[in-house]
Amino acid sequence: MEFGYWLPVFGGWLRNVEEESMAPDWDYVKKLAQRSEDWGYSLSLIAELFLNDIKGEQAPSLEAWSTAAALAAVTEKLEIMVAVRPTFHNPAILAKQAANIARISGDRLSLNVVSSWWKDEATKYGLHFEEHDDRYARTKEWLDIVTNVWEQDHFSYQGKYYQVENNVLQPKPKKKPFIYAGGESEAAKTLISTQCDGYVMHGDSPELIGKRIEDMKRRRDALGLPPMKFGVAAYSIVRDSDQEVKKEFDRITNVKESAAGFKNLEQWVSGTQLERQLTLQDYSVSNRGLRSGLVGTPAQVQDRIAEFEAVGVDFFLLQCSPQIEEMERFSESIINVIA
Repeated sequence: MEFGYWLPVFGGWLRNVEEESMAPDWDYVKKLAQRSEDWGYSLSLIAELFLNDIKGEQAPSLEAWSTAAALAAVTEKLEIMVAVRPTFHNPAILAKQAANIARISGDRLSLNVVSSWWKDEATKYGLHFEEHDDRYARTKEWLDIVTNVWEQDHFSYQGKYYQVENNVLQPKPKKKPFIYAGGESEAAKTLISTQCDGYVMHGDSPELIGKRIEDMKRRRDALGLPPMKFGVAAYSIVRDSDQEVKKEFDRITNVKESAAGFKNLEQWVSGTQLERQLTLQDYSVSNRGLRSGLVGTPAQVQDRIAEFEAVGVDFFLLQCSPQIEEMERFSESIINVIA
């Protein structure tokens, strides 16, 4: 089992806690990334939103791709998984930028392709917002172009959304970046099974995650494609007693719908196609992380991780707060013990 984490580009992951002592600035994320390599973490996901979905759209946040380039230069082992939204990026230009970061990092760059959901953000940045299935149709063309210009020169493409004539991209990445994506709609699963290398999922129980993995494996086998990697988001709380666990759980899920981060709940739900309804408690923590259940004493969390491993999960993408302190705690009580 590998352990990764979400880089705290929004200043935290809790919609009910205003101050999490993890500033959205370069000094904090640089320190976290460098220390995480020593603690046994293997990858970091850098989310891409131009507005702050967690703390409210007036709050500061870091831009994903410039942050990724900077981290590539100051880390040595960490896989840098950068979220990218096709609606916001010309595919040939993004492929050029990604190839450069891949070389800076020594082939440690990967992409997490995300179909946008936040209509207000798109319009505030002057972009047209498309309906759900149209966004996935665009993403298919986008991936066709990105992967081809990484591998060949003089590539041309004529699609509904994009046209490329005789493209030349040099220098190319030495190794094609790994491509992840997530989604629960039929459009998402069809795209991911045919064009991606890994499937990343929001938090849920081992039983439900196992069913999604089996579904994706069947799709891949039917297409004659190689196995995928499977990752799950999880919010971690590790304490020495049940009482301490409950105290921390109650602190972060004390739902206050007036919090700035709840403003976008309706748009997030309407902009996605989820298999299960979202509760306010789920939404108080980003990416349904509490549903994964990495909450408890070290022994309880270790047992829960084993359940996920048994159904085919390859890695976790963790969130916690405050992140430096909690990631070090998780490393000492979980990663170092089960390694």
